[in-house]
Amino acid sequence: MTTPEALTARVSLHTRRTVGAISPLIFGGFAEHMGRCIYEGIYDPASPLADERGLRSDVMAALRETNYRIMRYPGGNFVSGYRWQDGIGPKAERPRRRALAWRSTETNQFGPHEFMDFARELGTEPMWAVNLGTGSIQDAADLVEYMNLPTGTHYSDLRAANGQREGYGVKYWCLGNEMDGPWQIGHLDAAAYADKAVEAAKLMRWTDPGIKTIACGSSNTAMDTFPSWDRTVLERAWEHIDYFSMHYYAGNPNMGEPKEQVDTDSYLASSVHFDEHVDTVAAAIRLAKAQRRSRKDVYLCWDEWNVWYRATGGDGEWAEAPHILEEVYNLEDALVVAQWLGTFLRKADVVKIACIAQIVNVIAPIMTRRDGMFRQTIFYPLTLFSRHAAGDSLDVLVDAPTHETRKFGEVPLLDVTASFDAPSGDGAVFLVNRSQGQAMQVTLNWEDVSPGSLTGAWQMSGRDPRAANSFEVPDAVTSRPIALPVLDGGKVTLLLPPLSFTVLTSRHAPA
Repeated sequence: MTTPEALTARVSLHTRRTVGAISPLIFGGFAEHMGRCIYEGIYDPASPLADERGLRSDVMAALRETNYRIMRYPGGNFVSGYRWQDGIGPKAERPRRRALAWRSTETNQFGPHEFMDFARELGTEPMWAVNLGTGSIQDAADLVEYMNLPTGTHYSDLRAANGQREGYGVKYWCLGNEMDGPWQIGHLDAAAYADKAVEAAKLMRWTDPGIKTIACGSSNTAMDTFPSWDRTVLERAWEHIDYFSMHYYAGNPNMGEPKEQVDTDSYLASSVHFDEHVDTVAAAIRLAKAQRRSRKDVYLCWDEWNVWYRATGGDGEWAEAPHILEEVYNLEDALVVAQWLGTFLRKADVVKIACIAQIVNVIAPIMTRRDGMFRQTIFYPLTLFSRHAAGDSLDVLVDAPTHETRKFGEVPLLDVTASFDAPSGDGAVFLVNRSQGQAMQVTLNWEDVSPGSLTGAWQMSGRDPRAANSFEVPDAVTSRPIALPVLDGGKVTLLLPPLSFTVLTSRHAPA
């Protein structure tokens, strides 16, 4: 029944009205040598929870829950000063170096072989970033040779001597990181970067023709050079790249200000910005393709995305695994993350890779200490989307009430995306009620063929948008199974609490 204060909305679904195929690689992560992501995160030999390789068994189990399909490594800003040769060979002989990006000390105890062991154990596709800051195009090609080629050459034989005879077959390669940023070691302007990226890509592909390359897009939409950087790099590097990167971090930075300056309504409407960001860069891709009279396609790789605005101090003071950038996430952050994943579905025709930054401790869904860990609020929407969004993204029609926001004007209070996998018949609908105070009764209507059954329903919600999890209270904000609604002739009615994220799964007859 509709309560007096509840809003109402209607969502229309059609299993053949689609946006595009959902790439499994949009459910990716990012592991950088930064803070405690690697050391004391995924790799912690001193922990009683570590296996014989030093990998944290509890962390690995939680990462498997999310089912990451691709993992970007080793950076990030870190990669622009990284010498990959430091991380191979006997651990006792690996050099200790100052990592200038985060002013920390890098022990190199976790390097290429350790990362590949981690990726294989996790069952995820590795995505390597090469150093185009202090590194040369030859360094990049040498790394491809080391990682991928069969034995019989200098670097492939060196890999075999270090214990891995067969090539790893790394397919995805990032051509540097955030090279538009003045903070980046080896920062270049757009034309200079594009030219270096082209030459690196050529040499890397001549070394292994089977690889896919990702060029650097703008570091964020606030850059003075956005989107001209993107246009320039795409036009100059078009024929040598397969993907083009996007980076952005969302936030609600006025939380400590007087109440009248707090703009949570706009923050909870962040998907408006995410959608516009994709549309802008996708337009630059279409322009470059037209100008080159090209038949090839370049897709988007949103390989750094997350909420990040509180823990902003990145100075590690030359410590090993410094405790920096350890953001604490709350309910409203989880709702924004859910909407971000919704953007990936809405833009499934162009967004084919996405990596949340990062996976452990540093702006991450998981937090650890030596003897345990807990899941932050953002863990739950990430995991629910990864588990249930598959097949095609549906072009959903939404009729919902709107409200006025300072940043984006009139915005619907309901954010909806959906997926349908025809071969299996599995479908999923993902709904965010952005309202801070009103429940919403939503009617879902399948316009073509009604599901045979509803198979699951989960929800996360709360009265306090600032509620968060901790070691002391690890389950304050989680997703929980809810009772399945009644399916009546292709229609379902759900009552969504304010500040909530809900997932409903269904089963049609397989195609």
